[in-house]
Amino acid sequence: MINNRDLSWLTFNERVLQEAQDESVPLMQRLRFLGIFSNNQDEFIKVRLANIVRLSKLKAEKAPRFTGGYTARELLPLVNKKVLEGQTKFTDTYCQILARMEDEGIYVVNEKQLNKRQKDFCRQYFFEVVSPLLVPLIIRKTTKMPFLRDNNIYHAVKMTTDKQEGNPRYAIIQIPVTRECPRFVTLPSSKERKDIIFVDDIIRLCLDDIFFMFNYKNISAYTFKLMRDAQLTLDDDISKSLIEKMEQGLQNRLHGQPIRLVYDREMPDDLLNIIASKLKLKKGEGLDAGGRYHLMRDLMKFPRMRPALESKALSPLQHPDIKPFSSILKVIGKKDIFLNYPYHTFNYFLDFLREAAIDPKVESIYITLYRAAERSKVINTLINAAKNGKKVVVLLELFARFDEEQNVVYSDLLQSEGVKVIHGVEGLKVHSKLVLVQRKDKSYAYIGTGNFNESTAQLYADFGLFTSNPQIVTDARVIFDFLLNPHKHVSCKQLMLSPYYMRNQFEELIKQEIKNAQSGKPAFIYAKLNTLTDEDLIELLYKASKAGVDIRLIVRGACSLQPQLKDLSENIRVISIIDNFLEHARLAIFANGGEEKAFIMSADWMTRNLDRRVEVGTPILDKKIRKTVIDVFNIQWADNEKARDLSVFGINQYVEKGDNSSCRSQIALYEYYKKMEKD
Repeated sequence: MINNRDLSWLTFNERVLQEAQDESVPLMQRLRFLGIFSNNQDEFIKVRLANIVRLSKLKAEKAPRFTGGYTARELLPLVNKKVLEGQTKFTDTYCQILARMEDEGIYVVNEKQLNKRQKDFCRQYFFEVVSPLLVPLIIRKTTKMPFLRDNNIYHAVKMTTDKQEGNPRYAIIQIPVTRECPRFVTLPSSKERKDIIFVDDIIRLCLDDIFFMFNYKNISAYTFKLMRDAQLTLDDDISKSLIEKMEQGLQNRLHGQPIRLVYDREMPDDLLNIIASKLKLKKGEGLDAGGRYHLMRDLMKFPRMRPALESKALSPLQHPDIKPFSSILKVIGKKDIFLNYPYHTFNYFLDFLREAAIDPKVESIYITLYRAAERSKVINTLINAAKNGKKVVVLLELFARFDEEQNVVYSDLLQSEGVKVIHGVEGLKVHSKLVLVQRKDKSYAYIGTGNFNESTAQLYADFGLFTSNPQIVTDARVIFDFLLNPHKHVSCKQLMLSPYYMRNQFEELIKQEIKNAQSGKPAFIYAKLNTLTDEDLIELLYKASKAGVDIRLIVRGACSLQPQLKDLSENIRVISIIDNFLEHARLAIFANGGEEKAFIMSADWMTRNLDRRVEVGTPILDKKIRKTVIDVFNIQWADNEKARDLSVFGINQYVEKGDNSSCRSQIALYEYYKKMEKD
């Protein structure tokens, strides 16, 4: 029994929507969960749904099957149905939250609800901020549609000269959303209320100021968004560098095939038809009627209101072994250090790099980068290290989906500052989170589960291990040597490395638990993952369950394993935790006959991670840290506030509390580390 990955992922996104529906969640955080849901859904459509559509057009004998045994043609209507259901729930939830906001004196108003003072403000705002960014495009039935990018929102404008709407004129306006021109604008309001308006509606208010040169009696605007196939393809011209191919591929992606047009259902048929026909989209094949507003991921950036309506921020805790204004390298030289972001501050990692950048005895820094922040402090520190005469080598993965353009920019910047940049291994995506700092007298390694990104580290719950263990440091050196020289044989003594050993190592660990269960020894497998879809590992876990191994899995996203099936997975339980922080850390714990083994890794249990990516995992060798990792899992397993039981596929039932006391694991973990800080 293997559940389909795409349907399972959509079920995960429904768990995000549940947070927006949960009245115990602070009101403005509920609104931001809607933004997260919308962003997730858009990316799914551009990547996963686009792939299903593409494969559905192949001849039956050439089309691969998806997890669960579906063909693309069988899967497509099921996915479309679930996407539509999600959008309907989104709209209903949004309306409910707006009503609750009004109870709190917060109103999202449109251009028809403004008083004179607010209209004057909006017109002034339009002329000063919005108007300079607008480029209206006139569209005609006989001319080609101007190019429209996805990730943007547009107004489709209709102008008519009489009530019979004869000889209408059509136009398109891209709605600008920038740091200087945000999606939401706070209006002058009375003391009793706070009014917010979409910039979309400020443009609607000022349509006459945009199209004053045309003769019309009626003018109206209807929002739409376009989504294109996000597949990135590179040509095979050997005369071009990878950067050149990437830049061309990104340009080609901009012009990807339109796959979905989401439009205001109030849009007149003639206006919709001219846009759809020029984009070669038909009803039933990518046209979705929606509400007045689109690209609702911008809800994540809704203006902050009263603190009582926001989630309470948790201040990052200090690690008990790292003192302020002291050498972090000296601490790591004496003992391993385990960090759990965002409970611990990501500044420790930045301090590690900064100290290495200026330490006279440090000779080289090696690092793998997948996603970095805008105006990245990590990038700046690596540049400073190079300026200080260190050898700095950066494996920068260009194929980090939707971050490719930024990574190309960073690649050029690093190389211009004297940093050696390599772009991975042919045929493999480098997704590992690995750093090696080599000092004259000692070397240090960092192995993590999350990106070296100071922005996302405030929201993503991830693990990181600092160590100077000689075997791990040697393994890190071997891995970087392999990345620089992919033709070389690679062999590690401690670190797990995919696509070479990690799959086999996990399979052997599971098989050992099966043997131990059969011989009456303690046998369990505990794992925390973002995604579990690899069919071979799932079948092996089913085998372990039938042998009596106790299997507990915390899977945030898609899970193709079906727990609690008679004679197959009765000893497997799976939960999923959705809360304020994005659960991104990966770990695996094995009973090992009573001598537990624990690992953290950058890889999920997906075929692509285990077979087609460079991923790194590390055993937790320090007994105290191993206990911490096990404690972390047990705390999260006890969650009965934000955990969902995945026993029934597609139904996000919350874990029952029973007689247990309430446990919200993210708060419990904060208190756990807070106590550790004081001790």
